[in-house]
Amino acid sequence: MRDHSEQLEFMEIDLSEDTETTSIRIPDRSSLEKQSRQPHKSQGAVLSSEKRFVEEARRLAEVTGEETSPVPFMSYWPTYGVMNDAQLKWYLYWRTEVRQERYLDVDLSYLFVHVYELINGIGWLHPEDGYLQLKRLWLNYRERLPQLHVYMQEWVVDYILVHDLHALFGEVMKISGDYLPASLLDKELQQVLQENVAEVTLDMLKWYYDYDVTMNTFYRDGGKEWMERYVPKVMAVMDSYLKRTQQRGLLPELQPKAEQTVKRTLFHKAVYDESIYGRFVTFTHFPFISDQQFVQRLTRIYRCTENKLRELLGFRGRLRGKTLEPELASVIERYLERAFAMEQAEAVTAPAIQIDTAKLASLQEDSEYVRKALSIEDNAHSESDESASGLEENADGNERHGMDELLCQEQQDSSLPILENRVQPSGSSDRWNEVLMWDEAAEAHVSEEWREFAERLDSRHVRAIHALLGEHPDGDLMRLAEETGTMPALLLDEMNDIAMETIGDLLVDGDRIVADYIDVFEHVKR
Repeated sequence: MRDHSEQLEFMEIDLSEDTETTSIRIPDRSSLEKQSRQPHKSQGAVLSSEKRFVEEARRLAEVTGEETSPVPFMSYWPTYGVMNDAQLKWYLYWRTEVRQERYLDVDLSYLFVHVYELINGIGWLHPEDGYLQLKRLWLNYRERLPQLHVYMQEWVVDYILVHDLHALFGEVMKISGDYLPASLLDKELQQVLQENVAEVTLDMLKWYYDYDVTMNTFYRDGGKEWMERYVPKVMAVMDSYLKRTQQRGLLPELQPKAEQTVKRTLFHKAVYDESIYGRFVTFTHFPFISDQQFVQRLTRIYRCTENKLRELLGFRGRLRGKTLEPELASVIERYLERAFAMEQAEAVTAPAIQIDTAKLASLQEDSEYVRKALSIEDNAHSESDESASGLEENADGNERHGMDELLCQEQQDSSLPILENRVQPSGSSDRWNEVLMWDEAAEAHVSEEWREFAERLDSRHVRAIHALLGEHPDGDLMRLAEETGTMPALLLDEMNDIAMETIGDLLVDGDRIVADYIDVFEHVKR
């Protein structure tokens, strides 16, 4: 039998004397925690309750449990020592199921015991595995046990800090509704603004605005989705524009004297043996929230973005307050007009087309046969001109007749698309496989961002760039759009999207390549 000597003892109260009962109160959790943390002797050594828990957790780490009935369990300071035999048996069975990713209903105290095991380094070989288990517990039980959420968002942050898994903070923010302690949010924002502004989120930024953006009618009546979609893109555009025009992006100048050091207590209110990872973790951050110029600029960019979207969506009313500089406001408005027009054009969907895959495969086989027949070298007919000529006429005539019937049948069948240019004309391969390349003199000076941009383009984009660089850009661009079944504006928007993801700026403005980038294309091979 297990030793239950650690369980709470109850006091007998004589109800016949009112004066005595009024002086007795129920102890709060802090006093219970203090009592449970008193040292205990074990095998001649004095161990704290945390060390006792870790010692027993290591003994039970690989123990599996047989199926059994649930047993209620509620404790302010849950450990194995306050479980009875039935409770421990249920816990081991439940934990076995959880490790197989079967998340049975369970009392919060059982769940805390398993969390304590993981944060004390028990039940995993690699820190990433421990994090994954904590995340799964959090995601699978936060709705059933809402009290869990507050604890987990802090404990998982501590876990990431002690194991140096900083790349996971972004994931934790998504799980927690974009919550991070303010000091860590500063570090995350700094990293995003330094590495990839387009990855910033509306929920991350809202902590830095000087008013609650979630309270206005536009945000609540569907505007939230539009702002979530466009605010990161607008921030990326602004950052790139500011770097070009003011030699500094959105991130304010980081003065070393402004940096602050934070000392954070690890795994507060958990059963945690601080001899494992220490009691505190320290890190530094720049308190951006106290930089009024930075806060005001972010707020005004947001306000300008929302007002333009209100206009484009036909929403009455505009946000009031201090406005963005006219030059920056113009950049945001022109970008949103183009992006919004592109999105509206894509919303006009084409009729659904169903393809008969069997018939399509047959047509492809016939096309391949014709291609091979047409590519026979002339010297294959030199043995007998008259005989070869007759065979060629017969074979070509029959084959062409068969293909004509198939093509005619295909065009008459509304369930099949009309396939054009099945046989690529001789000598046209360069036209259909164009890539953006620079001549040898300039190749060595092309940056990685522009190389990536060039690799992401397909042939119609390359031809569009050539058209923009030509003598008749409007006419050439229109002909290209007609050839490729699109519109000039969509072609240019596609290139701008690729440019935003690679060079971090718009390539085309007002149907022309931005003047700052014309020199990049001076040595492009035509």
